Amino acid sequence: MPLISSPSGTSRPPREGSTFHKPPNPTPNHIHAPRVTLPARSCDCHVHVFDPARFPYADERSYTPGPAGITDLEAFERQIGTDRVVLVQPSSYGTDNSCLIDALRRLGRRARGVAVVDPLCVVPAQIDMLHAAGVRAIRLNLEVKGVHDAERGKAAIADALDVVAGPEWAIQIHADLGLIQHMAGTISQARVPFILDHFGGLKAEKGLGQSGFEALLDLLRNGNVYVKLSAPYRASRLASYADLAPFARRLIETAPDRLIWASDWPHTGSSSQRNGDLSRIEPFRQVDAGAALDLLRDWAPDEAVHRNILVETPARLYDFAD
Repeated sequence: MPLISSPSGTSRPPREGSTFHKPPNPTPNHIHAPRVTLPARSCDCHVHVFDPARFPYADERSYTPGPAGITDLEAFERQIGTDRVVLVQPSSYGTDNSCLIDALRRLGRRARGVAVVDPLCVVPAQIDMLHAAGVRAIRLNLEVKGVHDAERGKAAIADALDVVAGPEWAIQIHADLGLIQHMAGTISQARVPFILDHFGGLKAEKGLGQSGFEALLDLLRNGNVYVKLSAPYRASRLASYADLAPFARRLIETAPDRLIWASDWPHTGSSSQRNGDLSRIEPFRQVDAGAALDLLRDWAPDEAVHRNILVETPARLYDFAD
């Protein structure tokens, strides 16, 4: 039984003659170390690995990223000072988790994974093997799939609940805040953890009064929802991300033990800038994750809260051993 959930049920070999010229973006040269050393066992809760030479991308994808492998990832994490990582299956690989599983095996106990599966095709034996490899959640990438209808979103959650029930995994959702608001009742009634990507899909320029933000806070209070303080460039249009500060502080005030931090390395581009040309290798963004960690320190100056976000909550949520 394969360790993946792909339409064919098997992994594919690299395509003959496929070449990818590595862009300079994944390298840590433009990243500075955080001004305060991170606590031991700090976790970067959202990174991707792209290895197209060994693991070809899915034919049905929306973009073609360049390589960003384990060596690049390890160099990046050394630069910012994190000890643990959570590898998230990127949309360019579809439901073929082969690259993710390979990376988890190579990284060992300091890594956990978030897989993407077809809930209508995956079988319990595959889930068991994904769990043994370090997977602790599945991802619903509703934003990339263009899902903005609440009924479609709720149906996706219902299917996902069947998958995560046995291994007691979490469900990770990438969706805009409006959709999260309309699915809030379904999410709050479920008895599994939910992880909301990238500040829960809020847009800082819309202000604290934007529709859905109070619903997001209510979900945090409910106790089964976690918000990922990740990829500030997806929530703010300002180079400094200054308009994110009031949102981050409200989230921290509401549920400091329901927040995690992530870099979103290697910082893939925006779907709004894609034209469907899959022959074009999309460059990664130049992002200073050290500066993002400095912002987190400003938002959470209390040492215990800062440690909760970086160490304690990720360890509990993703089942890291001490």
